[in-house]
Amino acid sequence: MILGYTWFELIVLAVSILIAMSVHEAVHAYVGYMLGDTTAAEQGRLSLNPLRHVDPYMTVLLPLVTLVLFQAPILAARPVPFDPRRVRFDELGAAMIALAGPISNLVLAVIGAFLLRFSGDNTSVGGALYIFMSLNVSLFIFNLVPIPPLDGSRVLYAFAPESIQDFMRRLEPFGLTIIFMLVLLGGFGGILNNLNHAVLDPLFRLGLGV
Repeated sequence: MILGYTWFELIVLAVSILIAMSVHEAVHAYVGYMLGDTTAAEQGRLSLNPLRHVDPYMTVLLPLVTLVLFQAPILAARPVPFDPRRVRFDELGAAMIALAGPISNLVLAVIGAFLLRFSGDNTSVGGALYIFMSLNVSLFIFNLVPIPPLDGSRVLYAFAPESIQDFMRRLEPFGLTIIFMLVLLGGFGGILNNLNHAVLDPLFRLGLGV
């Protein structure tokens, strides 16, 4: 057992990360492609192959560190590129691309809930599906935080006045550092945890049929 996780749970978590990350990034690329921007497709990102999306620091090192610090992995893949000049609907189109990633994780969590309903009394399968659901709900909530460069900031950007847009552009290079500081120094991690449970608990009950 490592950090309170069994080897089985760590393997399930690693596989879940690869699936969740690959779907999240591929959906970003697909929606961009459907909105007229072929940038991501030209760079091979319109793919479910996790090797296309892995960033050695953000996808491998970051979740290991946050697993130790927070007992939960925080991760990010290599960002999917897009050219806002080629995207239909301008800032609204960019927001649609951004929102598609977190929504894909929510859909994966819902699929996990339905699979859980048919898992019967197999505790290993049920435990694996719970980890899969928990991870995807966490990614859904975390990526909707409206702090650059997370997806939620792109959605906010589409509807924000120019002054806030300019502030967000200046903030982006320091965004992830700010998030970690909020988690370490304040109750931000608790807020995220409460939001996670607000989404995960009903899905888990749905999966159990209660």
